[in-house]
Amino acid sequence: MDKKILLEECDFKAVRSSGPGGQHVNKTSTKVVLSWNLPDSAALSEDEKQRVHLKLSNRITKDENLVVSNDHSRSQLKNKEALVKNFLLMLEKALKRPKQRKKTRPTRNSKLRRLESKKRNSQKKADRRNPDF
Repeated sequence: MDKKILLEECDFKAVRSSGPGGQHVNKTSTKVVLSWNLPDSAALSEDEKQRVHLKLSNRITKDENLVVSNDHSRSQLKNKEALVKNFLLMLEKALKRPKQRKKTRPTRNSKLRRLESKKRNSQKKADRRNPDF
């Protein structure tokens, strides 16, 4: 994944932010929206594109654009910096391959502990029953 190429492929757009902030919010465009076309990207291989599409399918539009936005700050510059950071982090997480699970058998002691706890639970419930005279 080449970050420089990725950021060149992204389209940034500043729009009006919602929420509290009074007059400032109504007249400034501080919210930043990032749009990135996944199939046309030269920064990722085909395998990586498929993995990203699978992991981030809920953020991908019908036009195959990945859309991410940020409006946490009242500063457009801070929002853009945070957005780029989150976008790259999101892609890194999507591209990370999960570790293969190694099959292991339970140890003898773990089996004994499990059986002992089952016996204790069984005895506890037996003690709750009415006595049989």
